[in-house]
Amino acid sequence: MSEFETRSRLLTRRRVLLGAAALTTSACDSSRPREGFLGVMERFNQHAQAALFHPGRLAPEEGVEQLTPPGDFPTYFISDTVPVAPAGWRLEVGGSVSRPRAFTLEELQQLPRTDYRIRHHCVEGWSAVASWHGVRLSDLARAVGADPRAGFVEFRSFDSGYFSSWDAASALHPQTVLAYGMNGQPLAPGHGAPLRLYAGVKLGYKMVKYLTQVSFLPEATGGTWEDRGYEWFAGV
Repeated sequence: MSEFETRSRLLTRRRVLLGAAALTTSACDSSRPREGFLGVMERFNQHAQAALFHPGRLAPEEGVEQLTPPGDFPTYFISDTVPVAPAGWRLEVGGSVSRPRAFTLEELQQLPRTDYRIRHHCVEGWSAVASWHGVRLSDLARAVGADPRAGFVEFRSFDSGYFSSWDAASALHPQTVLAYGMNGQPLAPGHGAPLRLYAGVKLGYKMVKYLTQVSFLPEATGGTWEDRGYEWFAGV
């Protein structure tokens, strides 16, 4: 069994909460997590988390003494081996924008840089701390003229098609960055080089690594794990 298949069997907070109810209703079908009772509860959970979210609330900065030792911060990818950026890699930014564009890494590095050191939370229960630097997605949105009516943002990767979609409020949060550096160094291949999504407001599986495409959209499009029943909002 592959790592991808093994992880798909892990219980999420949502599956634990819904487990008892799922045993008592024929409307629950885990192969169709957006339908029936599971779909109703997912939509309820999404609205509840969105109501609790505040765009001005920041994750606390951690002290340098809290940094996870080098090599102990887990890596994760769904490909059989560490994904390698294709030749001529660029980040395609499009959707509901007035100036769609493909950015090289050097062009992204010319945009205002943001640095922070915050705690990473994984749905499996572990946490770790690293310093990240990159460009705020909100700055990128301004650069391409993103339509403020686009309520969602989709992120796609070259890691065997891994993807996720976010609500725009979380995507444009001041601690949501497209990171090209970690702990003062260029981003390593195991952590999503050349560019990955990072934020203080979501669980780890929402933070797409090995980015290739960012699209501002009028509707959510699911995600690799979300389409298998994991929480769509997945806030922390």
